[in-house]
Amino acid sequence: MASSPDLHSFAEPHRVRSRHVELALTLDFAAKVARGYVVHHLDRHDDTAPLVLDSDGLDVRSACDQNGKPLAIELASLPDPIRGRRLAVRLRPDTASVRVDYATSPDAEAMQWLEPAQTDGGKAPFLFTQGQAILTRSWIPLQDSPAVRVTWNARIRAPQGLVPVMSAMTRTESGDEVAFDMPKAVPPYLIALACGDLAARPLSPRCAVWAEPSMLDLAASELADTETMVTSCESLFGPYRWGRYDVLVLPPSFPFGGMENPCLTFATPTILAGDRSLVSLIAHELAHSWSGNLVTNATWRDFWLNEGFTVYLEQRIMERVFGRDRAAMETSLGMQELADELKTLPESDQRLHIDLAGRNPDDGMTGVPYQKGAAFLRRLEQAFGRERVDAFLRGWFDAHAFQSVTTATFRAWLQRELLDRDPAAAAAIDVTAWIEGTGLPADAPQAASSLFAAVDDQLAAWRGGAKATALSTDGWVTQQWLRFLLGLGATDAARLAELDSAFAFTRSGNSEILCAWLQLAIQYGYAAADRRLELFLMTVGRRKFLKPLYEALLAQPGGKARAQTIYQKARPRYHAVSQRTLDAMVGVPAR
Repeated sequence: MASSPDLHSFAEPHRVRSRHVELALTLDFAAKVARGYVVHHLDRHDDTAPLVLDSDGLDVRSACDQNGKPLAIELASLPDPIRGRRLAVRLRPDTASVRVDYATSPDAEAMQWLEPAQTDGGKAPFLFTQGQAILTRSWIPLQDSPAVRVTWNARIRAPQGLVPVMSAMTRTESGDEVAFDMPKAVPPYLIALACGDLAARPLSPRCAVWAEPSMLDLAASELADTETMVTSCESLFGPYRWGRYDVLVLPPSFPFGGMENPCLTFATPTILAGDRSLVSLIAHELAHSWSGNLVTNATWRDFWLNEGFTVYLEQRIMERVFGRDRAAMETSLGMQELADELKTLPESDQRLHIDLAGRNPDDGMTGVPYQKGAAFLRRLEQAFGRERVDAFLRGWFDAHAFQSVTTATFRAWLQRELLDRDPAAAAAIDVTAWIEGTGLPADAPQAASSLFAAVDDQLAAWRGGAKATALSTDGWVTQQWLRFLLGLGATDAARLAELDSAFAFTRSGNSEILCAWLQLAIQYGYAAADRRLELFLMTVGRRKFLKPLYEALLAQPGGKARAQTIYQKARPRYHAVSQRTLDAMVGVPAR
């Protein structure tokens, strides 16, 4: 790189770049810190420049070179509100690597330390990290930009009886430590660690599920189609290049549905519905093995290159494995969520190529990069045909494998490899409007499913006064129930009670259905769901569910006090990512 384009990092990789990272940490669950060191192996392009790293809340103790000679360090006295603290290490002419000794803070945003009571088994503590977007710097001092890909290895020591796992291609137990190795270059946000009472079960020769023992049977059953998903994506978009594909089912406080850490997807237990109806999340995280992990956004304003492509691949996997109707239903629900969200977003946040100057990258993690990005690729498919778009995408992944790319890189590739080859088809698509424009273009493709038509018939009957027990719902899957609940429209507590009596929504073990139902219960004053609502908010940390439920509470008369009461109790159970979203919304002063 001629210069660093990443506004969210202090790093200067065009001058001194970290190319390989060695990590050695001891996990202290009592103090909720990790202690040890990191070694950066360097590519030096400017012999006068320091190694500049990102850090946030770290206790940086010392630095030395490959010969053990001390190196001077400069740590900014005041943190930047978004980027943390700039850490510069002065180098000698012969410095080839730098070791930084440090310890994390108990409040490190990337690290969530859980008490036994916060786990499913309730027997042992648990730790997991969440690095995306710019949180890895809170547990490792490094060049925390997706443009700076590194290979890495690690040695982790944990208390006896606790099992460390990482997002690495190999894992080797040796004495009282576990070693990990990732020989493929990855962006720093994909370096991930978890540790707890864990066990593994094979799903295929290259796939396995990790979970707490109490959750392992359900997780293995729910994720039985994982290998089929991998082979399906390979047949569409090229070989899986990461060796293993394992899934770690985390405790409920995990803030996202899933995180695509290479070789080891981190997943929320809220996908374990018992009928494999929510495994599109696994298809999504798997698809990141091509779009995101293999070809990565170079800056966070290019985030749609990760997520839009991944949603499109996810939809194709689901169609291949579960059929066209299932994929169409999930696509339609995603587009409905996007349409609702666009009504609330400022125009500046409706662009795929979003401007994030002076903002936290998390501000751009709306439905726009996901659903609008996928709709753009479906529009290309509509105009150029699936066969040509598949070849185009496979070529994109092959040509840019293990690279970080910008929107400009993609637009040049799109122009050369697709648009210029069929000017007539290209003339029907305004690429600039899709990428730089606001809202959803009028030519956005819509997905149709015959299974939704059946739901709409029952919705019409319900609105016409039909009793809940008279509705024809036998055999409905999760997506149909979501269509039904989202389409109910204005109602009242009495009619919700009738639905609850017929379909037991308040007792549902399906988190997607339950969240949609609880929003209705809040909106229309169905008090019988109040206890279930509070329990859900106290035990689930997934931001996708928390945000709309707290928003629904805040919109009700007297709801702010109720929301604050619940949030004050629940907040310590949430990850920092969820806390950042909810603190300002609920009215809790930032920590």
